[in-house]
Parts: sequence; structure tokens; C-alpha cells
Amino acid sequence: MGTLEGRTAVVTGGSRGIGRGIVERLAREGAEVVFNYAQNTEAAEEVVRTVEEAGGQARALKLDLAESGAAEKLMEAAEEQSSGGVGILVNNAALSFVPTPLAAIEEDVFEQAFAVNTKAAFLTLRYAARHMPDGGRVINISTLNTLRPAPGIVPYLASKGALEQLTVGAAIELGARGITVNTVSPGATDTDLLRGTNPAEALATIPTMTPLGRLGSPADIAAVVVFLSGDEGRWITGQNIRATGGLG
Repeated sequence: MGTLEGRTAVVTGGSRGIGRGIVERLAREGAEVVFNYAQNTEAAEEVVRTVEEAGGQARALKLDLAESGAAEKLMEAAEEQSSGGVGILVNNAALSFVPTPLAAIEEDVFEQAFAVNTKAAFLTLRYAARHMPDGGRVINISTLNTLRPAPGIVPYLASKGALEQLTVGAAIELGARGITVNTVSPGATDTDLLRGTNPAEALATIPTMTPLGRLGSPADIAAVVVFLSGDEGRWITGQNIRATGGLG
């Protein structure tokens, strides 16, 4: 029996990269996982197939969290199929974009970043505050970049910084019910997104700057999420855990 047997988990942005790793690991630990994706149905179906072949349970919903009502629909759908309510919420979805100098960033890009990276997480958190059973777990996925900023990503930095403050505020408010709320901030993690937005020379340099000597993997981040989701993470709340291999 897995450590999360009988619990329902919601993961936003679960079809690729870190999100996929989290979905697969939560399911392997026995959780019934509901995740959303915005566009790539083929990738989402592959995640569900992989989970089911391993004996787990996962359901994919095509919902763009930038659209009004989408975050609530995701939570409601998971609630409907759960016998005990959504006990685990992982806010992983994030909108990334091509690095752009501050002077050239359009207003709509800033608004889109906050819509997905911050507002959607606020809405799922608000739903959790209203409906999550006592003893629930919330994990928000941020980034090492809020500690170690890079040029050209101001909307991303600002939206993730706000997400980290949502964590702190929610942890204070929900603590009396035994609900923990934490942030996990990955460092350079080997995903299609990382490889598609960084030159080869940068990818080769990062491991030399990292004490553990390699890029992270989605499984590395998922392991931290599972720890925080289970009973052994019960005394940790309001924290930002930097899963970076020592980078930063």
C-alpha cells in the first residue's frame, strides 16, 4: 500500500515535465490524481496511460487556467469523484515565455503570467480553504529564480514571488485545521522546457555550478512533493524548500 492510499490529489499543469513527474509519483503512492492541461491532449493521454499501466489512477482535464472559471472547474471535478474530498493540491502550472528585456515587455504578457502563475493558484487555494478536509496538504511550485534572478523574465519572477507569499499567508490561516501549505522551488530541472529555452553551453555549465554535479530531474522534485504530501510532512508549513541540488 502506498503512503497516500485513498487520498485525492489535484495537480495543475500535469502533462509534461515536473508536473508529469509529480502526477506519476503521487499515483504510484496510491493517490487518485486529477490534473489539467491546456493544449497537448496526446501528452496528457500518455501520462494517464503510463499511470494506469503502473496500477495507478489518473484523470486528465483539458482546462486553460488563464480562462475564467477554469481553476474552480478543476477543483470541483476532482471533488465530485472523491469520497473524502481533495486532500492534496499541487499548484504546478506555470506560463513561461521567451526572455524579453523589461522595456520591451507588453502589458498582456505580464497579465498572462499572473493569470496562470498566481491568480489560478489563488483560486485553487481559496477553494481548498473552503472545502479541503482538515489535515490536507498544499504545495506550490515556484522557482530558484526568485532567489537567483535571471534577466528578461520579470513577469515570471514577479508572479512566482507573489505565489511564494500566497504560501505564507495561507499557511498562517489554514494551520489551525492541520492543513500545511509549502512552496517547493526547483533549480535547473531537465525538462523539454529547460532544453528548449537554454543554449547547449548553458546546460553544460549548470552542473559544474551545482554541488551535486548534475541537472535535477522531475523525479527529484516529485520526491519532495510526496514527502510534503504525506504524514511525515505534517510539521512543515509556510516554508520554501529549494530543491536545487545545492545551486543558489
